[in-house]
Amino acid sequence: MVWGRQRVGYDMMKGAEMVILEDMGQKEEKHLIKNRWFYENGIEVIRVPLPVGDYVIADEKVMDVLERKERRGMHPKKMDFLGTYNVSVDTKESIGEIINNICGKSHDRFRDECILAQNNGVRLYILVENEDGVTCIDDLYQWQNPRLHRYNKIRYMHNLGKWQHIALPKRPPTKGETLAKAMVTMEKEYGVRFLFCHPVQAGAKVVELLEGSCDDDRRAKAVG
Repeated sequence: MVWGRQRVGYDMMKGAEMVILEDMGQKEEKHLIKNRWFYENGIEVIRVPLPVGDYVIADEKVMDVLERKERRGMHPKKMDFLGTYNVSVDTKESIGEIINNICGKSHDRFRDECILAQNNGVRLYILVENEDGVTCIDDLYQWQNPRLHRYNKIRYMHNLGKWQHIALPKRPPTKGETLAKAMVTMEKEYGVRFLFCHPVQAGAKVVELLEGSCDDDRRAKAVG
């Protein structure tokens, strides 16, 4: 459901197994697998602007915001939801996306969102979807950035005096080890939690995290 296309009423939500809010910044075409899982499991999704994260549970406080805005004929804004939830899940479509968030041009924006969550008591989970077999931060130490082969090839050809028309990036692609260490640092400094899963598991994982029934994968492995 998209706010603005269909008015949201509390009575409309009663038949749903669960109602969650999805940040309008999420590009719907890139999250079809999750959205299909939500639909097949009776979960109603309302798209609104969120101050922190991509998904939150629409509890009484959240629904109160929607209802008050609906009665006034107004669209909710990001800051309307600040203070209404304490758990949020931010999904990344690939390891490449989180590299850009942590080690790339989006670092400042991503860091600021983590700080905003920390300052407002929001438990922020960063769920990194991937098909590389990475299931926890420790797996990144063995992960090979697929862009590294291309970078090394260009550098090699440049040393031979060839491929001069192809620019060599100013710095090599981020290594898995570098990313892992940066994640550990951010977890300690900002209280965020980085988790990983295959795209087909993402919908269920989001719900588990929002409901608080999913423990840290690393703890589970340690116990097992």
